[in-house]
Amino acid sequence: TPTLIFDEIDVGIGGRVGSVVGRKLWELTARRQSHGAGHQVLCITHLPQLAGYGDSHFVVRKLVIDQRTRTDVVDLRDENRVEELAAMLGSNSNAGRESVEEMLAEVDSAKQAYLRS
Repeated sequence: TPTLIFDEIDVGIGGRVGSVVGRKLWELTARRQSHGAGHQVLCITHLPQLAGYGDSHFVVRKLVIDQRTRTDVVDLRDENRVEELAAMLGSNSNAGRESVEEMLAEVDSAKQAYLRS
């Protein structure tokens, strides 16, 4: 399976375009009967609209403890993913989490529609 790596692909684009880019990147990974196996895509992004299309979501954090730098990578699932996407939107409110849940539902619908096509 070919692997594609995109670092900060969201530079200079906003949420609406980020959603389109997210969908196109996800389509590269999709396995449809008529197109065979998809690609593996690793994308570093700060746009929740793009990150929402990921089948897996990790957060990378740099920590300095006792003057030593450490990097942690955390696999986000379910509520932790919703919380991180809301933080990426700049919100930690219930409204922010509801917006993320709505966005993820739209993403899921788009993925299902693509797979049926």
